[in-house]
Amino acid sequence: MMGAIDVWAQLPTETMARQPWMETLLRWIGRDADAILPTPETAIETMDAAGVDIALLSAWHGPGGPLISNADVAGAVDAAPERFRGLASVDLARPMEAVRELRDIVDGTRFVGVRAVPWLWGLPPNDRRYYPVYAACVDLGVPFCTQIGHTGPLKSSETGRLIPYLEDVLLDFPELVVVGGHVGFPWIDELTTLTVKFPNFHVDTSAYALKRLPPDFVAWMKGPGRSRVMFGTNYPMLDPGQCLAGLPGLGLDAEQEAAFLSGNARRVFGL
Repeated sequence: MMGAIDVWAQLPTETMARQPWMETLLRWIGRDADAILPTPETAIETMDAAGVDIALLSAWHGPGGPLISNADVAGAVDAAPERFRGLASVDLARPMEAVRELRDIVDGTRFVGVRAVPWLWGLPPNDRRYYPVYAACVDLGVPFCTQIGHTGPLKSSETGRLIPYLEDVLLDFPELVVVGGHVGFPWIDELTTLTVKFPNFHVDTSAYALKRLPPDFVAWMKGPGRSRVMFGTNYPMLDPGQCLAGLPGLGLDAEQEAAFLSGNARRVFGL
């Protein structure tokens, strides 16, 4: 049986790990900055222990510059191309430079999507500065990955509200495939509404141990969400084994479990 696919992971740099806004997140997970600086080798060891075949490693770019560069991610992917794929990130404030960079590196094989984190920018996803990136994703045939729901770091959660911000994007770009990370709590009703309304909208469970998923989210996973939800961790903030420990408690049947752990991700990201 094929192993799981982790659709939200990263290999933080020193620059990212020591950002002031990381302090709250580190307090939540009970770790210090040095504990979230894995190497590709230690990440693979952790994946092997949990039965994860592939992890999508995210670059991070914010208003102050790259926190994890696309080159950093490319190096990790090149070191273990069977285990890692990349999600690119670009400077929203430099739209044409961003589009050219995406055209250059996002090939659907090594880099299989694009990620932007709205709370990092302080910009909701319907801000005009995202729109060239959305158009590039459609042209390149890859998903746009983002964060939905409340924000763990000391930043506003408003940018993670699905309606109206993400709904505007889904209306304006009906061809765009969107993957919303981090479950979407506390706006689960908005989440379920949008997944029924928009066939290209998907969700991942990153930043949650499965035993902590909201009951309404689990109910959605078994119904309309069975072809829309993917496994994610937010590694190294959470380890895949820690996240997957609660899998039996979800009560998924074999088909639902296979789609959640890998099938939906393989289809959406073309793996």
